[in-house]
Amino acid sequence: MQEKILILDFGSQYTQLIARRVRELNVYCEIHPFNKYPDIDDSVKGVILSGSPFSVRDKGAPVPDLNKIKGNIPLLGVCYGAQYLAQGYGGKVHPSDTREYGRAMMVSMNNDDPLFRGVKPNTQVWMSHGDTIEVIPSGYSIIGSTADVKVGAYHISGEDTWGIQFHPEVYHTMEGKNILSNFVVDICGCEQTWTPDSFVEATVEDLKKKLGNDKVVLGLSGGVDSSVAAYLLNKAIGSRLTCIFVDNGLLRKNEFEKVLNSYKGLGLNVKGVNAADEFLDQLEGVSDPERKRKIIGRVFIEIFEKEASKVKDVSWLAQGTIYPDVIESISVNGPSATIKSHHNVGGLPDIMNLKVVEPLKLLFKDEVRKVGAAMNMPDIIIKRHPFPGPGLAIRILGAITREKVRLVQEADDIFIEGLKKNGLYDQVWQAGVIILPVQSVGVMGDERTYENTVVLRAVVSTDGMTADWSHLPYEFLGQVSNTIINRVRGINRVVYDISSKPPATIEWE
Repeated sequence: MQEKILILDFGSQYTQLIARRVRELNVYCEIHPFNKYPDIDDSVKGVILSGSPFSVRDKGAPVPDLNKIKGNIPLLGVCYGAQYLAQGYGGKVHPSDTREYGRAMMVSMNNDDPLFRGVKPNTQVWMSHGDTIEVIPSGYSIIGSTADVKVGAYHISGEDTWGIQFHPEVYHTMEGKNILSNFVVDICGCEQTWTPDSFVEATVEDLKKKLGNDKVVLGLSGGVDSSVAAYLLNKAIGSRLTCIFVDNGLLRKNEFEKVLNSYKGLGLNVKGVNAADEFLDQLEGVSDPERKRKIIGRVFIEIFEKEASKVKDVSWLAQGTIYPDVIESISVNGPSATIKSHHNVGGLPDIMNLKVVEPLKLLFKDEVRKVGAAMNMPDIIIKRHPFPGPGLAIRILGAITREKVRLVQEADDIFIEGLKKNGLYDQVWQAGVIILPVQSVGVMGDERTYENTVVLRAVVSTDGMTADWSHLPYEFLGQVSNTIINRVRGINRVVYDISSKPPATIEWE
């Protein structure tokens, strides 16, 4: 039985970050809505209550049922979680006289308490709250304070229950990892055995039992998630897995051939389907981003179903779903209103009457890469930048034409290959070229031109949820710009996007 930490989500923007920090300790954890979590059995070694955009004083504020948790197993309340454990059990929470957002210093701390053992005095923490715990219930003792917040942390006597007003999961809490380690490893007693190697071993064995002698089909996209999922399945069932890689005409230059060859080099049973004309014919002249996605999704389903039906006696559809997608679908705030078509293979299980297997549904994106590395997958696959499912369709702003696809492919190839040749590719999370529905005047030789404008986009990130623009060297950007303008007829202006996410997004559509 896999031991784990449960994180009860109250809607905080930092909840996934708590999970990531726990997993960095090689301890498995799961996020569940505060009002819908699994039974507390022997596998649950401890529980963490997340922060929340709500105030505990709000009408309709989240109220968890902790009857089987509090006082029975270790419990840590973070921010809202700490305030709930105070207010809900006889304390008082009031609006702060001094709203505390950002860095703060723990001016006092009880280092004899197990939660703060080995934590440096006067350490920096990160606050994000508009309420303050004014009165703690009987049996609660303060174990940490900042200059403005007296109840910065507390412990309930006779219980393995703690509350902290700050966020240990964010980078700016300098000793956050030590504090979480004290709770997860020392207090909860978790063994630090959840590693990429152990995940591979356990998942392959689970897949063998689950799939038996059944046949599986998987739609490869060329990206990291579907590729690692395919490799895991291949280790479990070998040739009973059939992978279908569809060229929608919107991949990077020569991408179809390159990726297909790399897959065959891995020993995967892959069928490549060149369907570029089928996609581009239906996309010709389409401008609306959602229409583009729907057309691509529909045509993909038609082609995938046709090709998959050629594999006799298939029982399962495999997908490269990862944990953020799972969390989103069961969010405390409800399922996402719009699931973009490139995040799933919508409709396929119903159409084909297949069961679904998702070997990566417990992993974050960076964990997927680590699992790929643990299986010795080549860098060309596991270090590939993310690429949108609709491909270059959403990097062509305005109407799609074959000529614009060619322009973007040529410019993108110059940019990406330039990153690789200059040792910059691995420093960037995602990069690409966007063509704008804008033409501008230029001069080439003695001739006046009126041609297209493209945008270079490159960001740094961990998981794509937030991102900053990559501070690429000016000399490199100048070199790429000159090369694109000189080599790609039809482009006479290159600009660089210096927007972060938020408020912008990584892709433009």
